[in-house]
Amino acid sequence: MALVLVMAGVLWGIGAFMGTPRRMRWIMIAILWVGVVVIHLTLPQTAPLRLATGGSAAPWLLLGGFAALAIGYRAVLARLRARADAGAENLAGPATSGAFSPTELDRYARHIVLRELGGTGQRRLKEARVLVIGAGGLGAPVLIYLAAAGVGTIGVIDDDSVDNSNLQRQVIHTDERIGMPKVFSAEAAMRAQNPFVTVRPYNRRLTADVATDLFSEYDLILDGTDDSATRYLVNQTAVALGKPLISGALSQWEGQIALFDPARGGPCYQCVFPQAAAPGLAPSCAEAGVIGPLPGVIGSMMALEAIKLITGAGQDLRGRMLIHDALHAEHRTIRLHARADCPVCANMRPAGETENDKPAA
Repeated sequence: MALVLVMAGVLWGIGAFMGTPRRMRWIMIAILWVGVVVIHLTLPQTAPLRLATGGSAAPWLLLGGFAALAIGYRAVLARLRARADAGAENLAGPATSGAFSPTELDRYARHIVLRELGGTGQRRLKEARVLVIGAGGLGAPVLIYLAAAGVGTIGVIDDDSVDNSNLQRQVIHTDERIGMPKVFSAEAAMRAQNPFVTVRPYNRRLTADVATDLFSEYDLILDGTDDSATRYLVNQTAVALGKPLISGALSQWEGQIALFDPARGGPCYQCVFPQAAAPGLAPSCAEAGVIGPLPGVIGSMMALEAIKLITGAGQDLRGRMLIHDALHAEHRTIRLHARADCPVCANMRPAGETENDKPAA
């Protein structure tokens, strides 16, 4: 038996010296084992070759059995490891539908333990489809917080590109992405923050010919633009489709946020602002200036209101407008009323009923 073991050692050593792959060396030793077993099964018991290799086939058969078990065990381990690796890859990738993965459950644990949200609320966020108009000052915190919260599908439309002057307040963009379309810059930041959400960037201006088709794909609209014409278009389209609209605005040290939802009893944007301000009366941020953190405050509030509306938590801003005065550290809330003669939403309510006839939400 020692002779066979020596031969096996010599075969292994020669193979290693010649650079033969390990698999081939094991095959050579297996052939040697088969030869020894054949000798013991075919030659007489007194044959010199059989006596020189142990005299009995039993030890070799046992050795072969142990080797087969070891090989089988290694194969099973390799298979399990491959399945585990595949599972880990799946957990690391996007999963915007179906059951929550363990990674998602851990990510959203602080939401799930909230009594007002729980697993049901987080599921609603995962299944929600939210469209954000504008990827600038207000859009930046809205987008990053909606992505962090696990909103399943987030659309963002904007035709502007990142400019150096944006970076004082539009924190979703970075210096290295100056010149990049804002929607793609925002998409990169959102995907880096949460790979479990789907981001749909629309690198174009919102116009009347695409607004209806675009809005129809989403459950909730958030408007963070600073252009009056776009605001009125957003409101008209949202009202026509019965979509709730969370609108934010800011200038210098003051910001405001409201929920316009006439389909569910509230006023629309045009009820409160029947006509666009005359040129010069509502200067843009570039003209009037804006303190850097203010868009973060108002935008975060918009994201918070969106989460509340999607999950049904707390009291929303339907029928109210929240105004934040950053310079004097004051908040105030004013009541909003639907106008019976509103050209946009009057037909959304039963005849004769306006928000003035009901208590504020």
